[in-house]
Amino acid sequence: MQYINRLSDYEGRRESAVTFGKFDGLHTGHQKLIEQVQSLGEAEGLVRIVCAFDMHPLWERIGKTPRMLMTGRERQRQLSEKVNVLVECPFTLEFSKIHAEEFIRDIVSKRLCARYVVVGTDFQFGYEKQGDIHMLRQFEEVYGYRLIVIEKERYEDRVISSTYIKELISKGDLALANRLLGYSYGITGQVEHGKKLGRTLGFPTLNVAWQEGKLVPPRGVYLSNVQVDGQRFHGISNVGVKPTVSKEERVLIESFLFGYDGDAYGKEVTIELLAFRRPERLFGSVSELKACIDRDIEYGKRFFGM
Repeated sequence: MQYINRLSDYEGRRESAVTFGKFDGLHTGHQKLIEQVQSLGEAEGLVRIVCAFDMHPLWERIGKTPRMLMTGRERQRQLSEKVNVLVECPFTLEFSKIHAEEFIRDIVSKRLCARYVVVGTDFQFGYEKQGDIHMLRQFEEVYGYRLIVIEKERYEDRVISSTYIKELISKGDLALANRLLGYSYGITGQVEHGKKLGRTLGFPTLNVAWQEGKLVPPRGVYLSNVQVDGQRFHGISNVGVKPTVSKEERVLIESFLFGYDGDAYGKEVTIELLAFRRPERLFGSVSELKACIDRDIEYGKRFFGM
């Protein structure tokens, strides 16, 4: 897959099937759009393109702290086998002032050579959101593409959206959030050297820093799966700052893996959060902390049927 971080850098000449959106999380609703692009591209020999709007420039202008479901690198990894090109399009002030028909003419038609445009029912674009699916339909014949509008995925009475999933994660409902994402929420990062307290207490752990800008679930202990050295291990993971043994404010995810005895320092691991166990809290002593972690481990064994 080709990764491009500015629309102006894309210089393809072949016709394409393209979809547009923020694609934060690549949840099951997003996946319907991408599956349609895949299907059209493979059937007709088209370039398969995802154009993801990067909202960081807008957030910086308005002083908003990002709370993403997915980093750019994670998006690249998930799409690498599905599309030919991922364009991360920064939502700059200049970009926000492009009028809707200019967007269709200069980006959809000239830049991306779209034969098919695949979007959701609420897709809006152009200066002050002047463009929508009705305008895209109006200009189909003028610019020579075909519009395909995909209905929203729903769970019970709610549209599946990044906002809805963020609500679920923020209150610790990882089971439903993961169902709507279509995969388990978590992080990928490099294992750091810690204080090795877990090792002295009998349960060595892997420490990974939580990515900046990515939504942090409620601090506490989770049942998890951890991928390391090409294998997946069940585990118990604490998301937080370890207040009993540390004064550090940086959020870490510390994981104990069942059946793993390797050396993971410096390696990249992926931690998937499955279910919330209990909130993080300050214990009166290290021995109280150890007793609680022992109970967490026993709970984990029962959860995973070990």
